[in-house]
Amino acid sequence: MTKLKIAENPTFTAEVEIPRVGGDQIKVPFTFRYRDRAALAELFDRWQAENKARYEAVGDGSTLADITEAEVKQQVAQLAEIVEAWGFDDPLNEDSLRALVLTSIGAGTAVLDAYSDAYRDARRGN
Repeated sequence: MTKLKIAENPTFTAEVEIPRVGGDQIKVPFTFRYRDRAALAELFDRWQAENKARYEAVGDGSTLADITEAEVKQQVAQLAEIVEAWGFDDPLNEDSLRALVLTSIGAGTAVLDAYSDAYRDARRGN
């Protein structure tokens, strides 16, 4: 008889399509940290509050460079919380996460979306 367990694995893997300027997207495997429903809700609530605070901090005198830097910092911090490993040759660290987010406007968002999509797909039963 097959043994089944209720507990989820501490990580899960998903392929993320990373946008490339002037070229095709590349599929990169990412290993994400699993969170249960309560922890996931807390994470998303905190991110939403941080996002709101970031937008409120942007004043009329802010430059596009200021706004971009704030967004990059936020995405790097978010990715550091959820990414356990990845398929890039570069080592996974804050500098390489920053390089990924700076490489393409959509790269950080693609990774964050893949993380949330994995939970949404599980809810629907794939």
